[in-house]
Amino acid sequence: MTGHSTKSKPKHFVIIGNGISGVTCARHLRKADSNCQITIISGESEHFFSRTALMYIYMGHMKYEHTKPYEDWFWEKNRINLKQAWVSKVDVDQKSLIFADNSSFDYDTLIIASGSKPNKFGWKGEDLQGVQGLYSIQDLELMEKNSQAIKRAVVVGGGLIGIEMAEMFSSRKIPVTFLVREKNFWDTVLPEEEAKLINRHIKEHHIDLRLETELDEILDDGTGRVKAIKTKSGDLIECQFVGLTVGVRPNVDFLKESKIEINRGVKVNGYFKTNVEDVYAIGDCAEFQESPAPDRKNIEQVWYTGRMHGETLAYNLTNSKKVSYKPGIWFNSAKFFDIEYQTYGFVPPIWGEDIESFYWEDSKGKIAIRILYQKSNQAIIGVNAFGWRLRHEYFDHAIEHGYPIERVLGELGQASFNPEFYKSLHKEVLKQYNKEKGKSIQVKKQTFLQKLIGSRA
Repeated sequence: MTGHSTKSKPKHFVIIGNGISGVTCARHLRKADSNCQITIISGESEHFFSRTALMYIYMGHMKYEHTKPYEDWFWEKNRINLKQAWVSKVDVDQKSLIFADNSSFDYDTLIIASGSKPNKFGWKGEDLQGVQGLYSIQDLELMEKNSQAIKRAVVVGGGLIGIEMAEMFSSRKIPVTFLVREKNFWDTVLPEEEAKLINRHIKEHHIDLRLETELDEILDDGTGRVKAIKTKSGDLIECQFVGLTVGVRPNVDFLKESKIEINRGVKVNGYFKTNVEDVYAIGDCAEFQESPAPDRKNIEQVWYTGRMHGETLAYNLTNSKKVSYKPGIWFNSAKFFDIEYQTYGFVPPIWGEDIESFYWEDSKGKIAIRILYQKSNQAIIGVNAFGWRLRHEYFDHAIEHGYPIERVLGELGQASFNPEFYKSLHKEVLKQYNKEKGKSIQVKKQTFLQKLIGSRA
């Protein structure tokens, strides 16, 4: 009797979005399963690029091709199919995507990694020509077009995208007015001293920083283009470009008519599962039903968390034993013109009485470090650094294991990762701490952990 050998059809993973989350997930799916079919769909661009590098294209430091982490041949070699199209609807009953041109595309497992889109708040004139946000490659192209031969730009919103846009214009010698409704730049995130440090730095770069100032409306020149803005205090500022950089929101409008449950983002559990079988969400557009860890937000729109989302989901889709998402110790980094910023752990703008703070700032106001620690046991819980590069591995370990502040200060020189010939300041920091606290803490010799870090550097 002759038997028939039958092979099951390879599972088709379809990923909406070619940002860091979707691409990381695709790469790890391919590593774990050589037979599955993988398709990444994006209307924005054919290939994955580094979104954080968009500003450097405008500033002339990079070309678009320089922002692509992988060569164009990488995708075909790894049998990851790329489809450039905008998804307009998802039919979960038919397991099908409907594109903007009404064509359709079937999936077995759907992974939504559709990212974010700039916020708008219904300002009068927000749809005029010359008014826009900055998130996508299309936004960058539009900004290039809208900023030709302008005399002044206004940037609205005191966050990371806002200061990036201000720097972009500054690089082209275009005068910029920067509206921040809070008392200090980014003071919803930064403690007052750090926020004021950045205030000064922004002004030193000849940016017209206007604190506690809110946009009221954007004025039309009569042809559908912006000619000025009016603030809530009644000031008129003539301009030919308005950058709306008041945060981003999950890009989930195309899911409103589907059975996939959304709130601000796509609602997921700790395994990135939605309420619909075989549908998952990761990255900026994912909203955890319960916060994945203390002091973490339900939506985290950060590059490295997106990468972790992709890795974790790919593991769960290719292994029988599932793991929930564990984000670990929070960290983030940015750059404010010339000042690099790093943060590790829990450093809110205001803290409770059970927490102590030690803050040091150099005499020129360009370099600073803050360490928060528990009053009860002196264990550090968070660190901010400005103009001072710190070793991620050290502070991740120190916060996780509750190193006391005095140990950290003694090891600060080893925990630093500044460029060669950079002036060492850890002794000055220790000197100030000793003076403030009446202590005599000394610089510590190299620890086992630092030897380990040094061997990996």
